[in-house]
Amino acid sequence: MRKAATLFLLLAAACVPEKKDETKPSETAATVTAIAVAPTETATAAPQARKTEERTNTFEFDYSYPAEAAAIPALAAELEADLAKQRRELVAAAREGQVAAKETGFPFNPYSYSAGWSVVADLPGWLSLSAGASTYTGGAHPNHWSQALLWDKAAGQSRRATDLFASRGALAAAIREPFCQALNRERAARRGEPIDPNSEDMFDQCIDPTASTVILGSSNKQQFDRIGILIAPYEAGPYAEGDYEVTLPVTKAVLAAVKPQYRSVFALGR
Repeated sequence: MRKAATLFLLLAAACVPEKKDETKPSETAATVTAIAVAPTETATAAPQARKTEERTNTFEFDYSYPAEAAAIPALAAELEADLAKQRRELVAAAREGQVAAKETGFPFNPYSYSAGWSVVADLPGWLSLSAGASTYTGGAHPNHWSQALLWDKAAGQSRRATDLFASRGALAAAIREPFCQALNRERAARRGEPIDPNSEDMFDQCIDPTASTVILGSSNKQQFDRIGILIAPYEAGPYAEGDYEVTLPVTKAVLAAVKPQYRSVFALGR
């Protein structure tokens, strides 16, 4: 029995795989990276939100999109292509900036790019997404803005929100008056005083709402009944005032500006 037990232990030890040394070789300071990635989907689990983060001495890169987007292969592929493009351009710009800084004797701060997509509305036939994005390529501060993507599930392709209307001009005309009123209310709240209607200051003027980022939202999860306008710094106010966001209900005037084939996708808002 003692010999048999000894033989069993020897065999068991031989079957245990040798633990590999997982310590990576040291990398130079200029190429050290830290990446965290959640896969878009696996063979045995539902699609998961995608998130990647990368840090080096020359650049910082962040990109994410939600599980609802990951669940649509064609949309996920489109976002993955954008991720790769933005990273590639950031890396190239950072390398050039580092070389230029060295040549001129100026300190170099890592360049950066960040984009985080989120769901605005998930309807039976449409997925509306928006993203806050920012970039830093030297200078006093980063620049940031908004992006939007409207996925047509039936057609299997991305569209702009304004594609559902007869024209940008038609949509702008339908929402201009309530948009300008809402924008000035928000300006007044931030500045502590009403906006002078006779002011010639560029940041007191109304702007074309469709020149900013237009998003479509829903309160009933069946049809679009809200229109959002995401306004970047410098478009409606100085940088210090940050972003502006105006949300308006879909009205009869808005419905009249919608292309006939998309009328059923919209409903009057409150």
